[in-house]
Amino acid sequence: MPNDPSAQHFLELIRRSRRGKLKIYIGMSAGVGKTFRMLQEARTLLKNGVDVKIGYVETHGRLETEALVEGLPIIPRRKLFYKGKELEEMDVQAILNLRPEVVVVDELAHSNIEGSHNEKRWQDIMDILDAGINVISAVNIQHIESLHGEVKAITGVDISERVPDSVLRQADEVVNLDLTAEELITRLKEGKIYAAEKVKTALGNFFQPDRILQLRELALKEVASQVERKIEIELPRNIQSRAERLMCCISTNHEIAKTVIRKTARLATYYNAKWYVLYVQTPKEDADKIGLAAQRHLINNFKLATEMGAEVIRARNKNVGTGILEVAEERKITTVCLGKPHLNLRNIILRTAVFNHLLKKLGAIDIDLVILS
Repeated sequence: MPNDPSAQHFLELIRRSRRGKLKIYIGMSAGVGKTFRMLQEARTLLKNGVDVKIGYVETHGRLETEALVEGLPIIPRRKLFYKGKELEEMDVQAILNLRPEVVVVDELAHSNIEGSHNEKRWQDIMDILDAGINVISAVNIQHIESLHGEVKAITGVDISERVPDSVLRQADEVVNLDLTAEELITRLKEGKIYAAEKVKTALGNFFQPDRILQLRELALKEVASQVERKIEIELPRNIQSRAERLMCCISTNHEIAKTVIRKTARLATYYNAKWYVLYVQTPKEDADKIGLAAQRHLINNFKLATEMGAEVIRARNKNVGTGILEVAEERKITTVCLGKPHLNLRNIILRTAVFNHLLKKLGAIDIDLVILS
């Protein structure tokens, strides 16, 4: 890692861009349809020409799930002997060698057989992502490390296979598969989750309505927190909580007007916001009271604003501040932009008590004021 912080940051960006994308399906329990949805997605990707392969899928003998596996390219599992038995694990090296565009890997929380390169499957997935291969995986909420205590309190079961929360934080997309408790129990009784001989036991453990309800709540909260985290990381802070609508106010001072228009345009681009240019015409600025040059400059600035994507508003009011407030409220503006000192408009405002009134009113209706230089 280079010592130069700037180079280190850039290197980190390069590495991230080369890393594969991770999508995780999460559910409140087995049987909500995570594997089914992964396979559906794999079929859709394959149909659209994406090189997708099955790295590891556990069908649990479910007929509908097995039917979806048919026809999908499968990377053979690695066979190994453990305590006298032949067992199978995902063949990570084969995935790395084949380098598919997308690989489907079920059972994110799975513990690998002793002697495997990695102890846990989520660690295998990290290696696959580092190789630039995209991964679709799935996990139940009870396997999330930070929820271990809560899940144990709800179910009475001490879950041993757990996934660090950091794995979910690295996911580019987390999708919650939600069913009501009644729907899940119905699927269980219909034999769509476990074999018939296991249904009675399951109904006495995880598949009790009150437990399902609590696990469902945990799953919903987890996905909601993931979404909030993504918003905090990926969106500019100032557009996270509201849709910005900017309005810059200009006067017949054409040079400053141009500056304010251009800077507001940049702000609008940054915030991906709708924006307006407002000119409040007072009686002192009637057409017969200002020169032709000033009128021409004003029209040119209207044209400039329109070309840059603004909607131009012309309002008549004997008081500039009042005119700004009226339009700001009417158009649901979130930020009002004004020019710095020496701006005629501001000087007009400052000569009266309107500026203080404007500040007070803008603050009261949650509108920001930006002075542009």
